[in-house]
Amino acid sequence: MKKLTVALLSGGISSEREVSLNSGKQVFAALDKKKYAVLRYDPKTDLQRLVADAPKIDAALIILHGPFGEDGTVQGLLDLLDIPYQGSGVLGSAVAMNKLMSKQLYQQVGLPVPSYLALKRSDTVDPAAIAARLGLPVVIKPVQGGSSVGMSIVRSEKELPGAIQKAFDHDTAVLIEAYIDGIEITGGVLGNSDPEALPLIEIIPDKNHDFFDYEAKYTAGVTQEICPARIDAALTEKARTYAVMAHEVLGCKGYSRTDLMLKDRDLFVLETNTIPGMTATSLFPQAAAAAGLPFGQLLDRLIELSLEGRQDG
Repeated sequence: MKKLTVALLSGGISSEREVSLNSGKQVFAALDKKKYAVLRYDPKTDLQRLVADAPKIDAALIILHGPFGEDGTVQGLLDLLDIPYQGSGVLGSAVAMNKLMSKQLYQQVGLPVPSYLALKRSDTVDPAAIAARLGLPVVIKPVQGGSSVGMSIVRSEKELPGAIQKAFDHDTAVLIEAYIDGIEITGGVLGNSDPEALPLIEIIPDKNHDFFDYEAKYTAGVTQEICPARIDAALTEKARTYAVMAHEVLGCKGYSRTDLMLKDRDLFVLETNTIPGMTATSLFPQAAAAAGLPFGQLLDRLIELSLEGRQDG
């Protein structure tokens, strides 16, 4: 059987470059070299080479995070080059990257979200008004971005201006949402026309971390991840349904991972990742493995999904 030529894109120019490079190394190691001829590209330096090589590439694996990777820009380039790729297209990628637009779409299909407000750089910051509207603590984050970069949990009015400025360092718009004190759950979804919810994972950062921040995500041993999540069957079914609903309303394709909070018996949808972390120990691969799909086979499946409907004949 002829090998497929697969372009593996990792690195890029976002604040999550190092995470992407690490993921790219692990994906490269896990890809079956008997099935694939793997060509590696870093969009920071290799876009001209990618364009030149396009006619010989059968599919691409985009292992990029954050702006200029997960937001639809690289997806648009690959569409122009007629290279199939795993995951969401331009629209789904761009919408999911925008946390404010995502929340508005979640609400349109009845998905519960924490109370929130958005700020532009030109807006006046009134800490008392923010606290009165949303209560304290609040979560402050850039509207666009990932890996919890620029995110803070604020417990007092006096901390609000600094945390808002920290988020503005990463974006021109900032989202402030009510803090949900509960159990963090994440739900993976896999598939194109009939997406399937994977087993849920419960996320428990250690006591030195208020939330699943950048360090908690990427430092070994800092976070406890339990799969399947320790919640009852009814809540499990609801959370899995919410993950699929979020995937579909945002126009996602192939795969995604939606983060939720559980407080008492109420679930709240936080955000959806269109290119989840892809090291062997990342959350989405853990959930796939629990569903009987180890890392190498998961990559096979993602490539298959990228090619669905694209084969000649």
